[in-house]
Amino acid sequence: MIAPDKLNHLRGGQKRRKLALCFGALERDIAGIAEAGCGYSFPSLSRSDYVAKLASIVLEDPQLPEATAKELQALLAANPIDERRVCNCARNALLAIIGTFPAEWDLIIAPHRSEVPVSRDFYPGLYVYAEDIRSPFNLGSIFRTAEAMGAQSVFLSPGCCDPLHPRAIRSGMGCIEALPWQRLSLEELPQDLPVFVLETGGTAIDEFDFPQQGIVIIGSEELGVSPEALNRATYGRVTIPMKGMKASLNVGVAFGILMQAWVESLE
Repeated sequence: MIAPDKLNHLRGGQKRRKLALCFGALERDIAGIAEAGCGYSFPSLSRSDYVAKLASIVLEDPQLPEATAKELQALLAANPIDERRVCNCARNALLAIIGTFPAEWDLIIAPHRSEVPVSRDFYPGLYVYAEDIRSPFNLGSIFRTAEAMGAQSVFLSPGCCDPLHPRAIRSGMGCIEALPWQRLSLEELPQDLPVFVLETGGTAIDEFDFPQQGIVIIGSEELGVSPEALNRATYGRVTIPMKGMKASLNVGVAFGILMQAWVESLE
């Protein structure tokens, strides 16, 4: 944290970068996930007053878009102010002016319960096999969706990224700790369950006859499902019809659509 007066005397890009860093630190403090020794510590100002003073500095930036300025002014006019929204609005406005946008792993996510529950409700026999997912953020998202939609557990291919990677843990929002998982090769998947894949060129999702129990295989971000996985998926191939020019979905988004359709077929 830097004193407002000191920040106000900085110029141009340096001033914007320092302000953006301060707002990021404040967001982490507000969310309760500040690094040890990095919480708010100005005794002469309440955190709310400090946030407001820094935001007023941002409002003086000549490159601040008018619409953003109005949004920030409205947030500051509230009583009490929503500190986190003020920080988020100001930080992202500064990053946009600088030309640096937050990567997915830089997003400041609210804290969540990380302890493993004593029991959880799920659909027995619903499994997902994540084949060679490379992005920890995507893998965490897959766990989060699988837990929310009632999968029993997750299987990971030997080539999948580590679910205990900090970015996976962060995007998983406690679900990696709550949902059982294990690494298995395709040959090690349970032999007594139907196996199908989510991939292009198959039966449309609204026409697919989902099994009551089974394993869905979702492929890597770049290559999709492997030929070996296609051969293993003797129950079939389900496809999400798309109209767009690119006809492309993030693997986590596609998996969410698939799980919603599967669960609806069971209910």
